[in-house]
This record gives sequence, structure tokens and C-alpha cells, in this order.
Amino acid sequence: MADIDALQEFGADVNEGLARCMNNKDFYMKLVRMAVSDKNFNALADAVARKDKTAAFEAAHALKGVLGNLSLKPLYSTVSEMTELLRGGADADYDAMLRAILDKKEKLEALLNE
Repeated sequence: MADIDALQEFGADVNEGLARCMNNKDFYMKLVRMAVSDKNFNALADAVARKDKTAAFEAAHALKGVLGNLSLKPLYSTVSEMTELLRGGADADYDAMLRAILDKKEKLEALLNE
């Protein structure tokens, strides 16, 4: 079972995340576990596969909020970059960005299941 120190080693700003959770470590960890199960990861993957920038933006934007509030910086930074590119409708390698996001998500899931 992951702890706060493991999340910090992952790159999360746990002090910032904890502050948003009234310094309740159990609550923060519960929210982190919920975040990696967020349905928007699948929605984002589906939208990228369909090349649907509108749906991809909606999923990425929702994830950006969740990940930002929990200060899960490694995931947040990539999702945030993708969100802004999608917001502008830019042509980008969204498949590569998605792979990076899902790789970081898998690392966080593995850490939470230790």
C-alpha cells in the first residue's frame, strides 16, 4: 500500500495536495486512488483513437482538474499540455501524448498497489 512518501517520490506535490484535503492523509490517499480509476482516462483514449478532438479535449480537461487538485504533477503536466493543444485544435501527436499519460498512470497504479 502506497504512502505519502512514495507519492512524493513519484513526483506529486503532496504538501499542496494534502493542504487541499485539510491535511487528512487518508482522505488524500482515497482521492488519489479514485483519480487513477477516473473514467476520463478511457474516454480520452477512445477519443484519441477516433481522432475526435472535441471529446478528447473534454476528457483531458476533466482529468486536468482532478490531477491538478491532487497535485499529481507528473500526470498533470502532460494532461495539461494535451488539454491546451486540444483547446486550440492543434495538430499534434496525441497518440504519443496519450501513451505518456497512460505510462505515468500505470506507474502510479503500481505504486498504489505495492
